[in-house]
Amino acid sequence: MRAARILLIVLVVLGGLFVAADRIAVSVAENKAAERAQQTQGLSSKPDVSIKGFPFLTQVASDKLDDVKITAHDIQAQGGGERLRIESFTADLHGVRLSDSYRRAVADTADGSALITYADLSAAAPPGVTVSYGGEGKDGKGKVKVTASVSLQIIGTVKRSVVSEVSVEGGNTVRLHADAIPGADSIPGLDKLIREKIDFTRKLVGLPSGITLQSVATTPGGITVAASGTHVILAG
Repeated sequence: MRAARILLIVLVVLGGLFVAADRIAVSVAENKAAERAQQTQGLSSKPDVSIKGFPFLTQVASDKLDDVKITAHDIQAQGGGERLRIESFTADLHGVRLSDSYRRAVADTADGSALITYADLSAAAPPGVTVSYGGEGKDGKGKVKVTASVSLQIIGTVKRSVVSEVSVEGGNTVRLHADAIPGADSIPGLDKLIREKIDFTRKLVGLPSGITLQSVATTPGGITVAASGTHVILAG
């Protein structure tokens, strides 16, 4: 009976040591993964990386992590000479395969979303254009209020506001488009000048390779772009 109690105590202690070692190992791995992701994606700061599942050490032994969550902030997406800052990007990665001495991490699948504020969207818009909340959209598209100012000879500066549709194109581009511009036909040529400003696209580069944009939702705080992908590169 005494021997059984001793054995039980030993097993509990060993189990506790294993759990402690496992949690220490996952903490170190999360920090290293964040550093590697920052380097690979060219981020201005380390993202938050959370490795799910227990035990972690057995996952590492098989070179595959069940689930990893990553959150990155202040992503400077630049493409074609145009900049569009992404406030934050969060992704849940599933089946993350490790290779190259753990320097490379590729997920089988991933689901995530990117948040873009209206201030950042306005900064990326053509000169004289501001973007704000325009209401809830539907069918994977959102609504934004776009206000544009143009200068006309004799008349001077003319300003028009229109609720535009915001959507995704080609899996990597956000598009703003308005079917009609109220009051633009009152001045010859105004419709064309306004449309040249309020109809525009911006690419969301800087997201992990393999991520594809799916849909847009608008909220008072900004636009949220849903994304998913396969063979998504977290680091490598």
